[in-house]
Amino acid sequence: MAATDLFARRATLARSVYLLRQFRYEQTDPARFYGALALDTAALVTDLWKGVHGDDPTGGTVLDVGGGPGYFATAFAEAGLRYIGVEPDPGEVHAMHAAGSASSPGTFVRASGMALPFADDSVDICLSSNVAEHVRRPWRLGNEMLRVTRPGGLVVLSYTVWLGPFGGHEMGLTHYLGGRRAAARYTRRHGHPPKNNYGSSLFAVSAAEGLDWARHTGALVAAFPRYHPRWAWRMTSAPGLREFLVSNLVLVLRAG
Repeated sequence: MAATDLFARRATLARSVYLLRQFRYEQTDPARFYGALALDTAALVTDLWKGVHGDDPTGGTVLDVGGGPGYFATAFAEAGLRYIGVEPDPGEVHAMHAAGSASSPGTFVRASGMALPFADDSVDICLSSNVAEHVRRPWRLGNEMLRVTRPGGLVVLSYTVWLGPFGGHEMGLTHYLGGRRAAARYTRRHGHPPKNNYGSSLFAVSAAEGLDWARHTGALVAAFPRYHPRWAWRMTSAPGLREFLVSNLVLVLRAG
């Protein structure tokens, strides 16, 4: 069985439409959006594990790098995994602890993905969802994820491709004017800089760069668009075109 076979059955047009509709609530009702995304992500990771190993990941440990305020903890616990969330932003860490104390059965740590405070080969699954485009050295993040993952374990690194329609985040399609121009335009319009500010908390990361890094590790087992239906996955293999159409690239690596 290929690593993506099980998840491919879930990657339908209906799923894509549903997640796109939920995205409308990211700013106004983040719990609704991120709750739906968390369930989908836990299903994605579980399917990938089963595709690689042929069994269920129940009882394993998942390390979520850049996990934000802890929306994913409950979803992964329900999937039978021990959840550790890592986040460098103290505000997000405070929210994670609040979420954990209220209902989320996870462990939450304030740390940087550039230097994870975990021993080599210490977790079964290392996940990073939409973080690589927010750091200056995304492949150092990827290397750290590989370092802490046990041999045979999975690294699942998913990120927003800059030239895709969501590359500008809250700046919308203005990022096609250039990152700095888009940020300046947003600031003039709203009276404050964007949260995801180009050059400081948002960077232009391409699909080609991620694929090149993953291939050079020798650990790559799959790469596909995260939110697209299965029949659209082939665009990942189309240089140039993939930069505009993949939108969010998932890199799946098996630690050696």
